[in-house]
Amino acid sequence: MTNHVQPCIIRENARGYERIEIEDELMQNREIFLTDPVSPDSMNSLLKQLMFLNRDDPDKMITLYINSPGGEVQSGIAVYDWMKLMPAPLTTVCIGTAASMGAILFLAGSRRIMTRHSRIMIHDPAPGGGSLEGMKPAEIEKRLDDLKQTREVICGVIAEAAGKTAQEIMSVTCEDSWFSAEEAIQYGLATEIMGNQKGDDQI
Repeated sequence: MTNHVQPCIIRENARGYERIEIEDELMQNREIFLTDPVSPDSMNSLLKQLMFLNRDDPDKMITLYINSPGGEVQSGIAVYDWMKLMPAPLTTVCIGTAASMGAILFLAGSRRIMTRHSRIMIHDPAPGGGSLEGMKPAEIEKRLDDLKQTREVICGVIAEAAGKTAQEIMSVTCEDSWFSAEEAIQYGLATEIMGNQKGDDQI
């Protein structure tokens, strides 16, 4: 098993020298990260951070940096719903790839920033829970009904952010649809590209 070393800084204070993990320092600045696949574990960690920051100051901006291939739908939607309900304003920043559920979480931000060469991918959800082999017709029908409902939820989220109809979104999500930063701006998925305007480097 690989041990991940957390980068840290050494800071001098009245008691001497203190070792501070960079992640903790960024958390104090209300900057948090999603750089893993969307899973129950990663969403549990993200949700706790969001709840803590909202309790700390419900009026101050939270910045979430995303570089994620996506993953499990229900865990991601649960956190998306909380992001839309929480009182603290949210800025999301795509710093590489925001794909699938990673893209949905990116869309939760009121300010949605992309770095110049980052990309977003949206598509329809895939059936989970393993193969349909051996399932009875009624079970398959129920699985497909659940998948259809999930698709409607996902397309509704994208449509709301992009200012389009669900039908327009469904015509795009029927396959893996990739957007560059410029294309994401034009389609309504992102609000700005970092560095395109004076002062944009400060989030």
